[in-house]
Amino acid sequence: MRGMFNIVSIAIGLLLTVVVLVGLPPFLGWINWLALVIGAVGVLIGALSRHKAGMIFNIVLLLIAAGRLSLGGGII
Repeated sequence: MRGMFNIVSIAIGLLLTVVVLVGLPPFLGWINWLALVIGAVGVLIGALSRHKAGMIFNIVLLLIAAGRLSLGGGII
């Protein structure tokens, strides 16, 4: 059962990848707020798993989204 959490976390990470890529261009940075919420859920689910690949994948994407938010001042 715990191995299933890693698969779910990776699936959330793939969804998060799409959301982060959509939020990268100017004036769409506000979408990264949604990415932070989705990523936090992915990290929490990944933390429940024996394998940590999904959790690490979500953490990397969270850092990208947070970096984009900081460059845009948190809104833009």
